[in-house]
Amino acid sequence: MSSRRAPWKVPARFAPVAFAFFMSLLVAFVMSLAITAMNTGLADGYLLRVLRSYAAAWPVAFISVLAVRPLVLRLVALTVAGPGR
Repeated sequence: MSSRRAPWKVPARFAPVAFAFFMSLLVAFVMSLAITAMNTGLADGYLLRVLRSYAAAWPVAFISVLAVRPLVLRLVALTVAGPGR
């Protein structure tokens, strides 16, 4: 089996950025759904309001995930036992 990557995949060194991208996409969308429902209800125009809030929330979420990643990695290292412990 060849060790070559598929042509559409990014190099492994970009894994933290890819993780932040997908995590922020999903979390920002779920949070936009929930917060919009709590603030304005599920009335007419709900999905449009969600999409508008999502458009504002996603860039903030993406930068936030990238920014807090080092801190989160340290917190995980402090609270999770290593293998075999």
